[in-house]
Amino acid sequence: MRITPLTRRRLTNFRANRRGFWSLWLFLILFFVTLFAEFIANDRPLAVRYEEQWYFPVFTSYPETTFGGEFATEADYRDPYVQELIAEKGWAVWPPIRYSYRTINYNLPVPAPAPPSAENWLGTDDQGRDVVARLIYGFRISVLFGLTLTILSSIVGIAAGAVQGYFGGLTDLLFQRFIEIWSGLPTLFLLIILSSVVTPNFWWLLGLLLLFSWMALVGVVRAEFLRARNFDYVRAAKALGAGDLEIMWRHVLPNATVATLTFLPFILNGSITTLTALDFLGFGLPPGSPSLGELLAQGKANLQAPWLGLTAFFVLAIMLSLLIFIGEAVRDAFDPRKTLSQLATGPAAQPAPAPVKSDAKAAE
Repeated sequence: MRITPLTRRRLTNFRANRRGFWSLWLFLILFFVTLFAEFIANDRPLAVRYEEQWYFPVFTSYPETTFGGEFATEADYRDPYVQELIAEKGWAVWPPIRYSYRTINYNLPVPAPAPPSAENWLGTDDQGRDVVARLIYGFRISVLFGLTLTILSSIVGIAAGAVQGYFGGLTDLLFQRFIEIWSGLPTLFLLIILSSVVTPNFWWLLGLLLLFSWMALVGVVRAEFLRARNFDYVRAAKALGAGDLEIMWRHVLPNATVATLTFLPFILNGSITTLTALDFLGFGLPPGSPSLGELLAQGKANLQAPWLGLTAFFVLAIMLSLLIFIGEAVRDAFDPRKTLSQLATGPAAQPAPAPVKSDAKAAE
């Protein structure tokens, strides 16, 4: 794949913003690590070697009878009895944190929420669940939810803005009036009402937020299509008989892509913030789900346990700050003033050096 000079200049501008460049790497590393949360924090062993056979409880559920137990129900690997059965004829490999986001520690020395200790590095919540495990799983579900909502809302927003800006006239007028009415609705109150009517889960909540989040890009895409629809190459494509859908997709949409990409990190930031706010208010993900907002709510309800609110706050602050820095770097990368000025002052645009006169000609 050939990289054009314009793309190369954009990549250079992005790398020049050191804060945004390293924020992208740090965010990707954190997200990549949390994608394998089951291998980092889990109440099941990663692998069990028992009677010369391999078992992988992290992927498959095994009954207790598999390891010489008495019950046909799923083995509880935190039970000392099951651990002794495995140790007699084999061994097990555990993840670094022997707690999942839903695992309750029944052996706490003090009532929950328990303070940080060697077993629970950041303490437990008010139900005895490990805070580190819930932070890891909560980070993953927040980013996945935000990415999914950002992609879907971008598709709907770009399509709506493209239709509105390309056709103009009555279509543009009707769309504008609808968007003005729709954006004037009390979004948070409607989400709370809808979340209280249905039992929210990941996909229900995604659909509810998509009803309002798609409007973030409509204005930007509409302005780009209004500007580009009168360009000469668009008129030439119409004269050659190209259809409206082909012109919008192949000729006009690439012009709106630049403005769209600069908004995506900020839309992702807003999507994660909205999910956290709904979880904090109790109208977000189902109870028991690993959520940063739910952990913040626990910190508010348990002021005697400051590790709950502080850890969730710092994780959320780091996540949102990284996304803001990435968004600033993307905006700088696609800034036409910087890109065009660099192309104009590049090696190809530099004037040829003046010829050096010899001493004889200089003496004449």
